[in-house]
Amino acid sequence: MQFKVSSGLNIEATALGNSADPLVILLHGGGQTRHAWSSTADKLSQSGFYALAIDLRGHGDSDWSEEGDYAIESYRNDLVSIIEEIGQPAFLIGASLGGMISLSTAGDKAYEHLCKALVMVDIGIYPNEDGSNEILKFMSSGFKGFDSLEEASEAISSYLPHREKPKDISGLKKNLRLKEDGKYYWHWDPKFIESRTGNIDRSAYRQRQRDYAQSVKVPTLLIRGALSNVVTQEEVDDFLKTISHSKFVEIDKAAHMIAGDRNDVFANAAINFLQQTVNTK
Repeated sequence: MQFKVSSGLNIEATALGNSADPLVILLHGGGQTRHAWSSTADKLSQSGFYALAIDLRGHGDSDWSEEGDYAIESYRNDLVSIIEEIGQPAFLIGASLGGMISLSTAGDKAYEHLCKALVMVDIGIYPNEDGSNEILKFMSSGFKGFDSLEEASEAISSYLPHREKPKDISGLKKNLRLKEDGKYYWHWDPKFIESRTGNIDRSAYRQRQRDYAQSVKVPTLLIRGALSNVVTQEEVDDFLKTISHSKFVEIDKAAHMIAGDRNDVFANAAINFLQQTVNTK
């Protein structure tokens, strides 16, 4: 399915479950697509939720911003358009970039009524800078393209050495574009990386994210991968202190890509939290 949001961009989405059930919107991390949530969305739909996984602007099958506008608030505006079109508030599950977008929605007084609960997946108020830079470095490494799926798979294995390499790598096609030059490129706009690298003053963005966090009132869960370098113990402590009513779960043997590393454990933790939230309302 597809949504035309207020910016005029077309945002691609996949929905699973009964639309009459509580709405859960899944927002992936930078450089990923909605397909990162396939197993999680399936479990959610089987647990009494209507799961909607979207491709963020500049990612997957959604439109790219001609102006290279990939600010958190611009992503947030896309999300708000989708929620308002559906016509009911949503439980938000956001990984990394998706978590920052979700936080900016739940913590903004103009939009907080659109969010019923917040699940932050391996992201604090903002990412650990060293860990974030490693991700950007990995994403930039694919700018020249890959000659084969195998080469792309090797790049992922080098970046995620703790994860067992799948025997069938055909699923990678969902995250890559095969261009006329015969090479495979990651399924996202290079301008997304350009907007996040270089000598950029991030102080204003960090302050906005902290302001949002300080205003969050909805039930909140932070899920961290025990092997993550994007959310260190320092980021965890900061998050739990700032959003004092939030709960915390750590997933053993998982790094930043929790849903890919330990999906069953992750999905169960998120679903249990959401079901508790539904039952207490």
